[in-house]
Amino acid sequence: MEWGFLLAGLFVGIMVGMTGVGGGSLMTPILIFIFHVQPAIAVGTDLLFAAITKAGGIWSYWRHGVVKWHIVWRLAAGSIPATLATLWFMNATGMHDGNHNEIITKALGIALILTSSALLLKAPLGRLLRSQESHPVVSALYDIRENELNKAMITVITGALLGVMVTLSSVGAGALGAVILLFLYPRLKGVEIVATDIAHAVPLTFVAGLGHSAVGTVDWSLLVYLLAGSLPGIFIGTHLGVRISDHIMRPLLAVILVLVGIKCLI
Repeated sequence: MEWGFLLAGLFVGIMVGMTGVGGGSLMTPILIFIFHVQPAIAVGTDLLFAAITKAGGIWSYWRHGVVKWHIVWRLAAGSIPATLATLWFMNATGMHDGNHNEIITKALGIALILTSSALLLKAPLGRLLRSQESHPVVSALYDIRENELNKAMITVITGALLGVMVTLSSVGAGALGAVILLFLYPRLKGVEIVATDIAHAVPLTFVAGLGHSAVGTVDWSLLVYLLAGSLPGIFIGTHLGVRISDHIMRPLLAVILVLVGIKCLI
């Protein structure tokens, strides 16, 4: 079993290194459906796994000055309270006893399908919105977005929704957050969106993971095995990523995620 966890960490690390996404989206379903880990423990362990594996990214991006901290604070203003409220509710109603296994599995399925859609539709949706700027509906959306107060409020609400989704399923902080930032802050460069998204995802997953730990739904020995496999996997994946086209890897990953999401829902 230990070798299985090491290989799972290695595989997910390679996928994250190659595509930039897929940590929670792949690890949690692998733990639930292949290793038959209790859903709450799979989610809690994966949240800390995601926080640790992505933490190095914050330092690197911060040094290059591409993290937009005012957006991170807005997202966190919604996500952290929502995460704490979700954890309190789940703990009060028996999360550690497995009472929420079905809810977590269904939430995971929905999050995976939304994440796969975000991977596939991010570029086409951006082109469609730009081509239809004169359409009344699109124009109205742009008007709402251009108002700084509206933008701040929508960002906080987005953070709250991500907080609930990530706490329930460990999925959604990456691809979904990036798509929403792309719409709300179109003037940001691609690297700034990625950097800001990661800067928010790390504290969100860390707080949610610590909350799961406090109620006993983190397997620490499992976490160590996953990290031991993922760290070399990320190194390998980053080298493979420059040789395999992103136009191949992201659709392939999206198809895998939607299939696993459907399995969670049926």
